[in-house]
Amino acid sequence: MFEEIDRNQKEHIGFLRALIKEQTKGEEALQSLIAERFEEIGFQTEIIKSRPSSIKMDHEFAAEDEINDIERITVVGTHHGTGDGKSLLIYGHPDSEPITTTEDWTRNPFSAVIEGDRLYGYGVADDLEGIAIMTESLAALRNAGINPGGDVHIGSATTKQNARGIIALLDKGYKADACIYLHPEETGVGMREFQNITPGILNFRVAVVGIEPDTRNPGKTAFSHLGVNAIDKGILVVEALKALDLERGERVSFEMFNDKVGRSTNLIVTKFKGAGDVPTECLIEASISFPPTEKLQDIKNEIKQCITIAARTDSWLSKNPPTISWLFGGEGMDLSINHPICKTVIESIETVTGEKPVSNPMHAVSSIYNPYLYSGIPSIAYGPLCGNLTQNGLHDEWVDLPDFVRAIKVTSKVISNWTK
Repeated sequence: MFEEIDRNQKEHIGFLRALIKEQTKGEEALQSLIAERFEEIGFQTEIIKSRPSSIKMDHEFAAEDEINDIERITVVGTHHGTGDGKSLLIYGHPDSEPITTTEDWTRNPFSAVIEGDRLYGYGVADDLEGIAIMTESLAALRNAGINPGGDVHIGSATTKQNARGIIALLDKGYKADACIYLHPEETGVGMREFQNITPGILNFRVAVVGIEPDTRNPGKTAFSHLGVNAIDKGILVVEALKALDLERGERVSFEMFNDKVGRSTNLIVTKFKGAGDVPTECLIEASISFPPTEKLQDIKNEIKQCITIAARTDSWLSKNPPTISWLFGGEGMDLSINHPICKTVIESIETVTGEKPVSNPMHAVSSIYNPYLYSGIPSIAYGPLCGNLTQNGLHDEWVDLPDFVRAIKVTSKVISNWTK
């Protein structure tokens, strides 16, 4: 099997390069190319079209203005196994960040430029390499004459702008004994790490109102004591949130997070905005991370209680309470490192790379939680060495080609070992 992958490296890399170039034609064209490859390697293919607003959100949510509610496409391929082996679902997402400007790129983002060991391209690491790895892994098994014992489903599931393609796939009834999410971390270690744990996240906005002084004078500074500065009141809310962060830091404990970063939860104010001679509105945005032992609704309740108590201590805020808007949130997940799929992935990576990988529990909002929380499918993620992800505001996104080929070998081995 590994010999077949080495022999067909050019073809495997060629498919990834084709994906990079096809993006300029739009999502439908890109997914059509992927569907063609699914069928070429012998998979039964289904096209799922859905609007994000029609998809049930379980253990997560997104505000309406956080969702681009256009029709999205998910492609699913199925290979029915030869016997009674365990089934496997493998997926990645074909969509990258919306293409706005590429002026900072020093290479053509859609020409799939190769320099040394790196392949550069828009979305190549997030997550076109994942689509290519799962597809070419199955092609390698076919080329080697190896038929999985259990059923294998592969999904090219849209995810950006809260598309929730993986939920659309699960809603169609696709199930498996385990799930692989092929998505790398930009941590500089490639497959020396994997993700079987992810923290939960909640983003929210608080609006605080004030009042202008009763004057028609265009300059209001001299009269400001007769009004209420919303920024001053916003500062009271920020101080209350900071106190909650400190209190939670002492109270909430999750061993894996503590061991990794010395803390299990964080609450940070990310935006603070007000304007005017005497600001009548102050907008505060904040984000809180929390361990998988906590639930979204409980976190919401804590934040609401914190702000309510703070407002009661102020004569203005007690009569004009702040308004909370919940923007986006998802719960975390924790899959035991001793679960059989974790052991299979660890053993496969060690066989191919010569190094035993470790768990990185700190990748927030990793989509591994969707199959796990929504359908109870044990999920784990890994991916090859990459860098400069566009979603991080960087340019010249790249993937390491030798590690990309190794990831195909790892995934082929995971499939053959898990489904036998």
